[in-house]
Amino acid sequence: MKKFSILLLLIVFAGSTFAQDPNLVLKKDHKIDSTKVIVPDEFYKREGQIILNLLSIYHYKKPQLNDSLSSVIFDEYLKSMDITKSYFYKSDVEQFEKYRFTFDDFIRQGSLDVPFQIFNVFKKRVSERIEFVKKTLKTEFDFTVNETFKPDREKADWAKTEDELNEIWRLRLKSDALSMVLAKKEAKKVYSDLTKRYENFHKVVLQYEAEDVFSIYINSVTQTLDPHTDYFSPMNSDNFTIAMKLSLEGIGAQLRQEGDYTTVVLVIPGGPVAMSNLLHEEDRIVGVAQGEDGEMVDVIGWRLDDVIQLIRGKKGSLVRLQVLKKEEGDNAIAKEIKLVRDKVKLEEQAAKSEILDFEQNGKQFKVGVVKLPTFYTDFEGQRLGKPDYKSTTRDVKAIISKFKEEKVDGVVMDLRGNGGGSLQEAIQLAGLFIKEGPIVQVKDARQQIEVDRDPDPTIFYDGPMVTLVDRSSASASEIFAAAIQDYGRGVILGEKTWGKGTVQQLVDLGMMIKTEGKKAGQIKLTQAKFYRINGSSTQRKGVTPDILFPSRYEIDEFGEESRPSALAWDQIPTSDYAPYMNLSSVIPELKLKHELRSKKDPEFQLEIDEINDYKKAREQKEFSLNQEVRKNEREIAEAARKKREDERATLLGIKIEDKKEVAAEISKVSDYDLRESGRILADFILSKNRLKLVTQD
Repeated sequence: MKKFSILLLLIVFAGSTFAQDPNLVLKKDHKIDSTKVIVPDEFYKREGQIILNLLSIYHYKKPQLNDSLSSVIFDEYLKSMDITKSYFYKSDVEQFEKYRFTFDDFIRQGSLDVPFQIFNVFKKRVSERIEFVKKTLKTEFDFTVNETFKPDREKADWAKTEDELNEIWRLRLKSDALSMVLAKKEAKKVYSDLTKRYENFHKVVLQYEAEDVFSIYINSVTQTLDPHTDYFSPMNSDNFTIAMKLSLEGIGAQLRQEGDYTTVVLVIPGGPVAMSNLLHEEDRIVGVAQGEDGEMVDVIGWRLDDVIQLIRGKKGSLVRLQVLKKEEGDNAIAKEIKLVRDKVKLEEQAAKSEILDFEQNGKQFKVGVVKLPTFYTDFEGQRLGKPDYKSTTRDVKAIISKFKEEKVDGVVMDLRGNGGGSLQEAIQLAGLFIKEGPIVQVKDARQQIEVDRDPDPTIFYDGPMVTLVDRSSASASEIFAAAIQDYGRGVILGEKTWGKGTVQQLVDLGMMIKTEGKKAGQIKLTQAKFYRINGSSTQRKGVTPDILFPSRYEIDEFGEESRPSALAWDQIPTSDYAPYMNLSSVIPELKLKHELRSKKDPEFQLEIDEINDYKKAREQKEFSLNQEVRKNEREIAEAARKKREDERATLLGIKIEDKKEVAAEISKVSDYDLRESGRILADFILSKNRLKLVTQD
């Protein structure tokens, strides 16, 4: 299992942003030629066939190339270029349709001609659209007219005529311009900046070489198998190597592409983003600028790889980002934030502790909290036999030892935002709370099952405990929480977890293909799945808490379940394990007390209002292009946010003259979910049902 644990630690950071030269995106010395036809060469044909062989042998799914898979690849490839259906005409797609069921044959033969032909049509359509953009933006829009715009075109049909496509783009450009006007940008700058946005995007597309097109195509193939199987071009292979070495110089955020937007998936503990508290999950990055005075480059519509290139920079350098905040939905106005690029501070990823002191039911409680941002270990120190090497289990053990000295009544394990890490550490950490037994099962592509057990036959902490998770708790976090839940060792609280129950392996294609002057990429492929000791996979379903806290995310919006190609949930035989307690008689009592308490808690009600407003903003699919209507909508939403902020500040006793600092101060001291977790733990300790269970045990 060691090979899995190392890999799992690395995969967590796979999409992070790191330091390098931002000029790589818009190469000043690169010849721009809109008429150039990009053609594949023999190297990429051979590389594609090698990737196919690897996938067919080692991928967990053992894909069968047939017409059904070909159809999915076809759709994915078109989506990778034109997810908003804003470039291709219906006639283009109808011409492509004759190839829908032959992509499987192309892959077997190593033929790239058709995928490259399709891309060249896309490139031509982009050039046509940019000409329309430049022409249209020479005249200012009339924002007194009552028109509407629907940004989500995923389920729309392709435009049949040039006039139809022009109208789609006119409304899109008008919406873009209105957002800038509402952000109080002067009129002339609105139209010049918008023109520059699309001209820059055009330049990026025109600079694509055969390697870029091959990367888009082959990732369309891998993404049909599962969301974690990826092809890395040579340049992106270098990026991934940086991530694997944990040389985390950059902003410390994992990003993904959603339609035209670059979206934050995960904030990495210890990085500039986490330390600043200025950028959060589901925020969208729409502009990037270098230093205090650098020009803001609009990155809406750009490929993720190209956006990452701009975000990079040397340690200590400043990057400015324009961000659309998640809570404002599609009606958001971009806000600028500043971040100083730096290495992720590994000490900030280490386990931390605090003690909650409070009174409940006339009794004073002291609850120890272990905040665990990731599952980490010093592999090198362990290999060299260093007696003081850093590890999650060692650090948590030391924290709990101090808790024992301070005579805490119970422990809260806080795994919110913990995206995973070392599998072996998750196993060993769970072992601190149980005496012995299995922790996780792993089934590989050969369908062989390996059971990993607690390596320590003793129990280090046998007191009351709860584990707090959220939607971003993934992978190793889910393994820990699932084991605690299956053993009945503690109560799980929070949101349903991410649902990543798969293991990936990285293969260097350069070991299999050599060509003068060419460098091969790498393939990251899914090779195994995790299963709980009760036999249920953590894939897609994740871990459902015993007591659910309100969540701003629906199950199909955020997490593994939201990815169409995610591997399915399934079951294998149950491991041989003995639960500590059956908590089914205690959970209803704890849940009822939590609900009664929450209804009376004003901070909880503010949290519910915030979640409801967020969901309402997300559900809005059509937007007015009338300036007064949009302005009024924004003012109402902003007033509601401001009212909540003021009420929360009053509740928390925060008095700050500078209103801009209120939100930042609130985020430092307001943590309703943690506070309520402590109170649920207190209820658990006081529960007569629990006492009966302990006595019976």
